[in-house]
Amino acid sequence: MKKNKAIAVLLILVLLIAGLGYVTVFGVGAEKSGSAKDIKLGLDLAGGVSITYQVVGDEKPSTEDMNDTIYKLQKRVEGYSTEAQVYQEGTDRINIEIPGVTDANAILEELGKPGSLYFLDSAGEVVVEGTQVKSATAETQSDKSGNKEYVVALELDDTGAAAFAEATKKAAPTHDIIYIMYDDAVVSAPSVQTEIDGGQCVITGMESYEAAEQLASTIRIGGLKLELEELRSNVVGAQLGSTAIDTSLKAAAIGFVIVAIFMIAVYWIPGVASVLALILYVILELLLLVGFNITLTLPGIAGIILSIGMAVDANVIIFARIREEISSGKTVQSAMKIGYEKALSAIIDGNVTTLLAAVVLMVKGSGTVKGFAQTLFLGIVLSMITALFVTKLIMNAFYAIGLKDEKFYGQAKELKPINFVGKKPVFFIISALLIISGFVFMGVNKSSTGNILNYSLEFMGGTSSNVTFNEDMSIEALESQVIPEITAITGDGNVQQSKVAGTNEVIFKTRTLTVAEREQFNSMMNEKFGVAEENIQTETISSTISNEMKADSVVAVLIAVILMLIYIWFRFKDVRFGASAVLCLVHDVLVVLAFYAAAKVSVGNTFIACMLTIVGYSINATIVVFDRVRENLRGAKAELDEIVNKSITQTLTRSIFTSLTTFVMVAALYALGVTSIREFALPLMVGIICGTYSSVCVAGSLWYVFRTKIVKKAAK
Repeated sequence: MKKNKAIAVLLILVLLIAGLGYVTVFGVGAEKSGSAKDIKLGLDLAGGVSITYQVVGDEKPSTEDMNDTIYKLQKRVEGYSTEAQVYQEGTDRINIEIPGVTDANAILEELGKPGSLYFLDSAGEVVVEGTQVKSATAETQSDKSGNKEYVVALELDDTGAAAFAEATKKAAPTHDIIYIMYDDAVVSAPSVQTEIDGGQCVITGMESYEAAEQLASTIRIGGLKLELEELRSNVVGAQLGSTAIDTSLKAAAIGFVIVAIFMIAVYWIPGVASVLALILYVILELLLLVGFNITLTLPGIAGIILSIGMAVDANVIIFARIREEISSGKTVQSAMKIGYEKALSAIIDGNVTTLLAAVVLMVKGSGTVKGFAQTLFLGIVLSMITALFVTKLIMNAFYAIGLKDEKFYGQAKELKPINFVGKKPVFFIISALLIISGFVFMGVNKSSTGNILNYSLEFMGGTSSNVTFNEDMSIEALESQVIPEITAITGDGNVQQSKVAGTNEVIFKTRTLTVAEREQFNSMMNEKFGVAEENIQTETISSTISNEMKADSVVAVLIAVILMLIYIWFRFKDVRFGASAVLCLVHDVLVVLAFYAAAKVSVGNTFIACMLTIVGYSINATIVVFDRVRENLRGAKAELDEIVNKSITQTLTRSIFTSLTTFVMVAALYALGVTSIREFALPLMVGIICGTYSSVCVAGSLWYVFRTKIVKKAAK
């Protein structure tokens, strides 16, 4: 790269950062669109719409029907936001909470009134019941002339498919109409063109995509097992309040500044290049969150933190390789070229394994898991682009303008290999004790509380108390004055509050309160805040994370882990690498689980995201070590334990530096955050330490055992 071109590159980069940064802060056009203020925030950060439905009829609905209806509604409202929540209230009510929207009437109109749906043939007989419709989606396809048309694609279950095939067989010769009825009104009257078997068909003739989506929505909502009617709808405020958002932003800014100073102080010119690339990364991340209309919540923030950590990690791997090449006598220009080439495999393998997990979680996960996966996927793609292309471009530009001296880039110090493999019995014993202690604490918790962990209301359900205060209480006043009083009664810091817009009503969600505790709650509200007992209404609510959602998450995680194992096996040509990496993941999860049990940290909707973050962080760190082992094995004459020790020692600086920068980001959140954010950040900090320990002290030793002892015994 010539000097003039390098100057132009740097100038364009600065202008790009300034321009995109301006858009991020202020937006563009009269509507100021595109700014970070347009990022959709979840219920915990911004509030949304709360709708309560009641089952129609005098009979008490069965648990099976309620669960089925809740799960189908959950899938329906995820079209508005992956962070939408659906849960049971009392015995015959269902609550829906949708973040990022403020017009309850519009949502009710679009969502539709859950009612009775059925298909009628021309003789007036019911052909298919609404409950036999598995899915209904709006789609675009081409007609026989090649023109675009809008349709509704239907899929029926086996019983419905058989009945529909018989009905369409009779109707096809004369192109009879099959009426789709919703609450005894015709919502669509398509004519049958041919016999339809297999349970899949499309309804054509839609005048627009919006009309197709409206019909699909009506069919979906009418396919519920229970008939529901709207009981009430409210616009609710953020659960965490503006203080939580402000402190989180401050923490992120402070953490980023510390990381930037650290990178520049340690790596000089490469550090400056990485900081510029990271600034561009953050700006692009914010813009794309707006562009893809992704709802941001605490789990989503976890995904961003992990991707920032991986972006820093990629740079650290590259810079370490460059210093090694300079130390071996290469010129700076040659060292940069070779350094990037040698770092490429570790960066790709580490990011692809985490990317695989993100994709699976996006497809198979539900609720907060899907929100976490979306931000993680976006962050990983951006981090790879900025690390592999933007940072490289900036470094080449710096070199071209005259910053060519080795002192600007540094040299790697030759470290004497540390005997990690020789200390493997100690490491294995430490790990075993930590994991066993977790099960001990779980047993103690089980005997004292009935649960092995401190499950929050998201997992266990609880009590919802609707309190109408005599004045409009701010979120900050609720957090500083009311929440501590409720916590004193429940003995549990996991209390959620939501203000009902335009009223003095506040909804408090806690663990399930006993009769005595409800009386204490009412007395406290009366004595401390002057709330009359008739202005307090309480209901038992189910968990917001349903059993189906838990099952979806478990299946998604298992598939992700299997794909990771297969990928590592394929890339490293040795299943023992994959097995060791997966065992390290299990190790880290169990150790962090032990911390949850010992510290009695609340296990809520951020728990899954926290664990997934730790898994992603750990697999990335382990792959960096294994990549160096693979490289050192080529043509090596040294003993296997010496190769492993050398590989771990060579990557030790990277492991420490990456862990430190990521830890700083999370520690800033913990130091400045409110209680719920601290309960989210603290296990992450433990997970970062644990992930570093397992990748440095456990992973290589496990692989060594698999490669030597177990194989030899099997051979005998």
